[in-house]
Amino acid sequence: MAQYFTPKVFSFIRQLSDNNDRQWFKARQEQYELEIREPALDFIEDFGKQLKKVSKHFNADPRPVGGSLFRIQRDTRFSKDKTPYKTHVGIHFRHFATKEDVHAPGFYLHLEPGGCFAGVGLWRPATRDALSIRTKIVDEAGRWKRVAYGTRFNDIYQLEGESLVRPPTGFDPDHPLIDDLKRKDFLATTRFKQSEVTSAGFMDDYLNTVKVAGPFMKFLCEAVGVPY
Repeated sequence: MAQYFTPKVFSFIRQLSDNNDRQWFKARQEQYELEIREPALDFIEDFGKQLKKVSKHFNADPRPVGGSLFRIQRDTRFSKDKTPYKTHVGIHFRHFATKEDVHAPGFYLHLEPGGCFAGVGLWRPATRDALSIRTKIVDEAGRWKRVAYGTRFNDIYQLEGESLVRPPTGFDPDHPLIDDLKRKDFLATTRFKQSEVTSAGFMDDYLNTVKVAGPFMKFLCEAVGVPY
């Protein structure tokens, strides 16, 4: 077992949070590469071999640009917050068969001081995909309850995300699963301690969460018409 992430990851992010400007970051670009980017890319490359054993349809792409590692730079074009850098590390193992990018079915890993977590599912899916998922929940209500609320899944994960204020058009507002039908996001998360992320066994720990999410992810992939 290998240790990929060290406490230096979180130390750098904390410092970046206090000094979120380009001059500070540029002076420490090499430190960022050594302590965060390179370990993250190594993790992605090695995890890809394990991910293929779970499902061959998800991409672990270790390219420095355009791969599974989100860029540290923020897109500030349409945001009131003009700080230039993200204060977390984001890794997304997306489905091969869709071009929806961050809105595709996928496995997500988020590293942040005091806020490390793994996510599975779809964040803010396209309207057509959200409709397909809601329809499948209605058509296969029993299966949805097993994959989203079964003991093994709920021992690790909890459903999260935003919801519509009102029931979606075309769905019974009195449906017993109306809270799920109102979801904008069809995802679940599980938390990690910082000590777990920096341990030599973290790869296995993260892999276990991915395996447990299999039935949940299979349901969602089928709903949007891609293989699991």
